[in-house]
Amino acid sequence: MAFIAFMLFQYVGDPVTNLLGQDATPEQRDQLRADLGLDQPFPVQFARFVGNAVQGEFGLSLRQGRKVSALIVERFPATMELALTAGVLALLVGIPLGVYAALRRGTFGAQVAMSASLLGVSLPTFLIGILLILVFAVELKVLPSFGRGEVVAVGWWTTGFLSPVGWKHLILPSITLSVFQLALIMRLVRAEMLEVLRTDYIKFAKARGLPNRAVYFGHALKNTLVPVITITGLQLGSLIAFAIITETVFQWPGMGLLFIQAVQFADIPVMAAYLCLIALIFVVINLIVDLLYFAVDPRLRIEKSAAAH
Repeated sequence: MAFIAFMLFQYVGDPVTNLLGQDATPEQRDQLRADLGLDQPFPVQFARFVGNAVQGEFGLSLRQGRKVSALIVERFPATMELALTAGVLALLVGIPLGVYAALRRGTFGAQVAMSASLLGVSLPTFLIGILLILVFAVELKVLPSFGRGEVVAVGWWTTGFLSPVGWKHLILPSITLSVFQLALIMRLVRAEMLEVLRTDYIKFAKARGLPNRAVYFGHALKNTLVPVITITGLQLGSLIAFAIITETVFQWPGMGLLFIQAVQFADIPVMAAYLCLIALIFVVINLIVDLLYFAVDPRLRIEKSAAAH
């Protein structure tokens, strides 16, 4: 990922022109290019980038003149706070609605829920954000429309969870970011729940006289969650990676907004560091998802035990 990002972004704009402007002399351009190491061949630049990245350093931002690692440390808490809030919201609302739509299939409430989920999947994120700003910030004037609000520092981490103003600023962007994931999880849970309810062991459980609550939530839902965990894990990575649009609409000071500003300025070190970090997050999330399979699916534990014997 580091190689691809660094190779592609060699052709995105000219940071020297952005730093010096159009009126700079050729001598000034050459001197700055040499100072930044941009006059070196691509393999040399990439090797220097990888060597620094192994030590936790990604060089200096060409736009701000600061360490990229320091910029990411500043912006990372805001993005994680937004993504985790949106992910929890999508799970807490999407799973119950999916179960309801499956168990009450054909009823008016289930049809309304499915129609709403279709809208959630179809509407662009930026449009949802703009509509929420129009209704709650412009017309009703009950929620703020931009920024992160007041935050509290806990060591190097900054959070808005400990501030009422921070919570108010978090509501609209987290809802905007969670709508697509919520609708996707709801439709997935409904489809998997209907599939599980058709299986023989569910019919056998009902024939034994088990109450519906035990059948639906003790047997059916647990088996439904296996594919849901997979999708949810990948979607959490997507929330972190693709919060760019939401952060831009609400001017949320996270990594996505930093990346957009870096693209506009051709700030290659920031762009490459961002993509490397996102790739690492996806790898870690996939590892966690694989480990969670053992907690949810007892068949995997049985297979492992049998293989050990």
